[in-house]
Amino acid sequence: MRQRLYLTTLIAMAGWMLGGPPHARPAQVSPAPQHPAGRYVLVNGAKLWTESEGRGAPMILVAGGPGLPHDYFHPYFSGLASRCRLIYYDAFGRGKSDHAANPAQYTFRRDVEDLDGVRKALGLERVSLFGHSYGSLVALAYAFDHPEAVDRVAIANGMFSGKMWQDSDDIVNRAIREQLPAVWRQVQSVRAQGKKSNTEVHQQAYRLPPGYYWHRRPAQVPNLEYNEDVYYGILGEDADFVIGGQVASLDYGRRLKELRVPLLILAGRYDNICPVSYALALSKVTPLASVVVLEQSGHFVFIEEREKTMALLGDFMAQDGRAAKVAQRP
Repeated sequence: MRQRLYLTTLIAMAGWMLGGPPHARPAQVSPAPQHPAGRYVLVNGAKLWTESEGRGAPMILVAGGPGLPHDYFHPYFSGLASRCRLIYYDAFGRGKSDHAANPAQYTFRRDVEDLDGVRKALGLERVSLFGHSYGSLVALAYAFDHPEAVDRVAIANGMFSGKMWQDSDDIVNRAIREQLPAVWRQVQSVRAQGKKSNTEVHQQAYRLPPGYYWHRRPAQVPNLEYNEDVYYGILGEDADFVIGGQVASLDYGRRLKELRVPLLILAGRYDNICPVSYALALSKVTPLASVVVLEQSGHFVFIEEREKTMALLGDFMAQDGRAAKVAQRP
């Protein structure tokens, strides 16, 4: 997910950035939701914050960004707590968890290893995973690396390779060039000075078209503050234009046929960041994959179509092991 989404102060002051003209009713940042009880666990030398609600088979939620804490999953997933045990956590450098002194410590591989550390620290033998956006890559990597610890995987608005992320960058920048030409000229001027995405001047210039993350602008939006050091540490110093780091070489789309657990892929029909074509292409790779397109959503299916998303996830968790599958709706 592109970092400009996380300027929540700007969102609160000018809701038109999420869609609609300046005179439209502004979007408001949602009040801080009530969190379930939480505690720290020690993982790879760092304290990571975890929370848990519900009972039954455990599902760990992996947040996007990279750089987002788990907060934006609240309160949307609480309705699923009657059907399974939900485990939220702040990965290294996010939210309440420890932060690195050196941004070079933030890596994709560490995120995968820390997920395993969270599972072990909570005493869980096997878990299901839900990954959103960037979190889909972490969840898939974990399923490949630790098949013995995974029951099933659900991903929403996901990326599946470094190439897909690079394609998404190109799509976003084409939209800026065509819809916000003045912004594009300013960005190009900054880049002509040798400034890259992780510089403050570049970040001040870079703006997404209004409404880019949503199909319909929510009346309230969750607090989406993120850690820029994590974002650029994992994706590379020029991540708004060129994806780098360990993510650049990933290609889990080719490997999906290796998965031996059920896979549910949720896509938003109007997702400009992870187009529906990404998800549909993968449905043919593995017989254990199901794809459901949510027709009234952008990049946050569990916010824009909360009830449908929770029903799909609840059914997915309730079905029997490796036979789990839901009807495809391309």
